[in-house]
Amino acid sequence: MHDASDGPPAVKPALYAGVALFNERHHLAAHEPWEAAWLPLETGDDERLLHGLIAATAATHHATDRNWSGAAGCAANAVGYLTAVSPGHRDVSLDPVVEWCRRLRIDPEIIERAVPPRIRVDGTAIGFSELDLNAALLAAPGLASTVDAGSEDTLEAAATLAIEERGTGRTQVIDLIFSYLTHPTRRPQIAARIDDHVERANRKRRDVGSLFE
Repeated sequence: MHDASDGPPAVKPALYAGVALFNERHHLAAHEPWEAAWLPLETGDDERLLHGLIAATAATHHATDRNWSGAAGCAANAVGYLTAVSPGHRDVSLDPVVEWCRRLRIDPEIIERAVPPRIRVDGTAIGFSELDLNAALLAAPGLASTVDAGSEDTLEAAATLAIEERGTGRTQVIDLIFSYLTHPTRRPQIAARIDDHVERANRKRRDVGSLFE
């Protein structure tokens, strides 16, 4: 859940974060960064692109949960929005996504016989390893919202700490966030270390605040 008080995220890192989550098969989580960037947009290619991708990942998630009518409805919406995006916009290869949604619209049970396509941007099927820092900071809280390792609020707080680290020469929290994304088998232990950093930072803030009371 992106903190609206910080303003909406930029479209490019939000796009990449959601694509990585989708490609890593965390379909429910993928909508988080996309939606945060999409909500304030006016009508245009960015709005249609993100709206369509949100509908596509919702269709895929509903199909996985065997909600066939929900999958078909969201898939139809995805096709409508994505086919209205100007060709080549943001270098996203949309044809495989549109074809996948057309198949889901007609036969959502195909999820049990086929896997969703990997979304390519500028020819690359982006995963967690391909994310830059800005995109990783959006992907990590979304991932935390759908896995049993760490909490979304904690990863949001860690993202703030990582931004504060940038340019200081320190990379502890930044490195932990990237490890959280890229090492699924170690994710619970990494999440615990991230929680320690967040709690330590919170304690320091409380200590400083108490000096002025």
